[in-house]
Amino acid sequence: MTPIEFWFDFASPYAYFGALQLDDIADRHDRDVVWRPFLLGPAFAATGMQPLTHMPIRGDYARRDWARLARGLSVPFHLPDKHPFATLAASRAFYVIEPGNAETAVRFARHVFALTFGEGRDTSDRALVLDIAAGVGVDRTALDAALDTADVKQVLRDRTDEAIARGIFGSPFFIVDGEPFWGADRLPMIDEWLTRGGW
Repeated sequence: MTPIEFWFDFASPYAYFGALQLDDIADRHDRDVVWRPFLLGPAFAATGMQPLTHMPIRGDYARRDWARLARGLSVPFHLPDKHPFATLAASRAFYVIEPGNAETAVRFARHVFALTFGEGRDTSDRALVLDIAAGVGVDRTALDAALDTADVKQVLRDRTDEAIARGIFGSPFFIVDGEPFWGADRLPMIDEWLTRGGW
């Protein structure tokens, strides 16, 4: 029973909605979830895509869709004024936290999403990222010192390179028993895939 891989960029509204729904599916099928933040910027460079909010017509649709998803799920949604934004601090922090405690890293990631899209906060702000980490029990001073180390920077680069090499080009992106699924709208299909054992 391999884990469901959840690849995402913290700046992705659709990843926020995906994170809110994925656990129920994983629990139904007795699967763990491995969270894997990566940077969409290099993936966009490889594919020629660009952030939805930068695209005419499509960006307007996305804003409407995000608001509709939030209403449908009965969850708060506030797009930060500065969007998209750099997710280096949050992504690096995740990989500093994860080796010692994966559950704490996931709680940290959930809080980042909640503040980013639940409250519209600017989580590109390093100080806010450190506050979020401290709130889940991470040593703020040690994390602050770790974020700029060569090793941590390399981990995030490696994850992003891995994502692109595996054909991951958007956020959220799920890998289920080797099968790729792009987008939070594919979660019902993932549920059915796991129920039927694929097709």
